[in-house]
Amino acid sequence: MSSQIISITDAAAERINEIMSNAKDNTVQGVRVNVVTGGCAGMSYEMNYIKEKAPGDEVIEDKGVKVYIDPKAIMYLLGTVMDYKKDKFSSSFVFNNPNETERCGCGESFKI
Repeated sequence: MSSQIISITDAAAERINEIMSNAKDNTVQGVRVNVVTGGCAGMSYEMNYIKEKAPGDEVIEDKGVKVYIDPKAIMYLLGTVMDYKKDKFSSSFVFNNPNETERCGCGESFKI
């Protein structure tokens, strides 16, 4: 059931593994994805290291990585594909979310 919340591309899994191997604290278990209020369109994605599972977290284990989903974010993330894009000028995680109805011009926030 958990795998239906989000899926992780190979590029995203590779980058998470890279981040985890560079973490200075070896108690880090994975990354947590959350949706927070803010930005021009009203909501934005937030990612942080996680040392332990919080109550209610959903855990996505895919392609050798663990992504923890904040329980309050689940309804906003259903069906989302987490990817990692890199070009000449920038690199970032990208969330291809079918629930978005609007995205701000800079691409940092969205509306559902």
